[in-house]
Amino acid sequence: MEIPNVLVVSRKIGERILIGDKIAVTVVKVSGGAVRLGIEAPAELAVMREELALEIEEAEKAALDETQIFQK
Repeated sequence: MEIPNVLVVSRKIGERILIGDKIAVTVVKVSGGAVRLGIEAPAELAVMREELALEIEEAEKAALDETQIFQK
């Protein structure tokens, strides 16, 4: 599967990737088909799994839609 405009890198356990000067991603563990990552970022920056962010976005949209229905 090819994803356009994505940097693909190989890292070993303990190696890091830096994003800007405030975010570091460290490979913590590799086991079978899974990789555990440690993410260091400022507290004011939300860091979450994509599926959780999408779930929150859908819930917020549903709540907004429901609010608009009651205002009519």
